[in-house]
Amino acid sequence: MLPTFADRVIAFNRSLEFNGPLPLGIGIMNPFRENEQILPVSSVFYRKYYSDNRPRHLILGINPGRFGAGVTGIPFTDTKRLKDPCGIDYAGKSTHEPSSVFVYEVIEAYGGPVAFYGDFYINSVFPLGFISRDGAGKEKNYNYYDSKELTAAVYDFGVESLRQQLSMGIETDRCYCFGTGKNEKFIRALNEKYHFFKEIIALEHPRFVMQYKSKFKQEYIDKYLQAFGRIGLSGI
Repeated sequence: MLPTFADRVIAFNRSLEFNGPLPLGIGIMNPFRENEQILPVSSVFYRKYYSDNRPRHLILGINPGRFGAGVTGIPFTDTKRLKDPCGIDYAGKSTHEPSSVFVYEVIEAYGGPVAFYGDFYINSVFPLGFISRDGAGKEKNYNYYDSKELTAAVYDFGVESLRQQLSMGIETDRCYCFGTGKNEKFIRALNEKYHFFKEIIALEHPRFVMQYKSKFKQEYIDKYLQAFGRIGLSGI
């Protein structure tokens, strides 16, 4: 029996590991190695929505955050959204991630998780997260582009990770990018060098919408749906 899209995603997640040097004060966050619940829980998710060989379009975020993919292993899915609407139990602490709230409002408007995940696969330029620690030892999310040193240190890992994801069954006519600033700039430069996709479509990052444009949230949901509608999706 041929492996499904879900099988390929699960194998990719299981294999994720970065052992290279990082700039001083920056740590790697690998939920699949740090929490024994995450691989089984995320695998249930992928088997529920990806147990087929339909091609998907890729949506690229930045890198996992501590309260979304850092806890569930599923990009832009916190534990609340994992339980409802995805219907998957999680025994750990409950997390609330604003980006996840917005993404799942888009998913609901699109037609729900089955429709959305049947057409899209979400991950990040760098599928492992980064953290920084302040003088008191408090951890904070850190982005791959927050320092040139970090970007350089993980560049090859990111390129190889993207190649692996494309081999899962990703359509390459276009890629969607969450983030219209540094993430978009990096992805476009990467694409100019490696020609992964024919087109990059950038959308404002969900966190930006929730933090700065929440009064106009519906307009951004409509913008997302319009962008996704460019490929004639059935949920609209």
